[in-house]
Amino acid sequence: MEIKKIMKNTSDFFDEHVAPVHKITAVEQTENEGWKLVVEVIEEKEYMKRYAKDEMVGVYDVYLNKDAEIISFVRREIRYRSAVNIEQ
Repeated sequence: MEIKKIMKNTSDFFDEHVAPVHKITAVEQTENEGWKLVVEVIEEKEYMKRYAKDEMVGVYDVYLNKDAEIISFVRREIRYRSAVNIEQ
């Protein structure tokens, strides 16, 4: 499976159901021939702008099956965009 296709499928899914993807920071193949991605999205961008607050970044673990279809995702962290991210 081509990584570009996996990343595109993930971006399309997030655009439609969660929020536009800011960054995909990791793509790994899993033991069951599926994929795990770490995806960052800007959370509630308009709200944060309106109140002059730093944007919040949601960090999601996303799991895809071997056909590059999203089977699950979970937000594992939310942080200010300006915060230093030392995890990963």
